[in-house]
Amino acid sequence: QVPYQPSSPRQVANALALLRGRAGKTVDLGSGDGRLVLEAHRQGLRPALGYELNPWLLCLANYRAWKAGFHGKVSFLKKDLWKVNLSDCHNVIVFLAPSVKPPLATKLLAELPDDARVVAGRFPFPSWTPSSTLGQGLEQVWAYDMKEVRQEAQGSAQGSRL
Repeated sequence: QVPYQPSSPRQVANALALLRGRAGKTVDLGSGDGRLVLEAHRQGLRPALGYELNPWLLCLANYRAWKAGFHGKVSFLKKDLWKVNLSDCHNVIVFLAPSVKPPLATKLLAELPDDARVVAGRFPFPSWTPSSTLGQGLEQVWAYDMKEVRQEAQGSAQGSRL
C-alpha cells in the first residue's frame, strides 16, 4: 500500500515532457485520481491507462475522465500492479514510494520491451542511472530507457563476475 499524494501540476508537466514525441501504450502504475493518464491522453499518448487499487480514487479518476470528455478514451483499471503484464507498454509512469522501487525495478526489467521508457516522480530508482531528468526538488522526475538500463545491468553483472 502506497499513500495517495496527488501530483502537482509541475510534476505532471515534467513527467509528460520526458515522454514528448513518444508513441505506444502508456500506463500509470498507482494512477490515483488519474491526472497523469488524462494529460498523457491530451498529449497524444494512446492508449493511456491507469492501474489503481483504491476504489474511491478509481471513481474520482473516472469522473475526471468523463468531465474532460475522455470517457471511453482512457481506462482506469482496478488491478494490482504486481499482477499485470507490462510487456506491451512503451511508456510507464511511476509516482510511488521508495520502498516499492527495488522490487518494481525487477518486474520492469523482466517485462518491458527494450524501447520502453519509465518516468519516475518524487523518487528515482536507486539502482538505475537516468537517461534524463527534469525539475528540481519535489518537482523532479527521472526518465529511464530500458535498453540503457539493461545494458548497464549486464555490464555491472559482468564486472562483478570478473
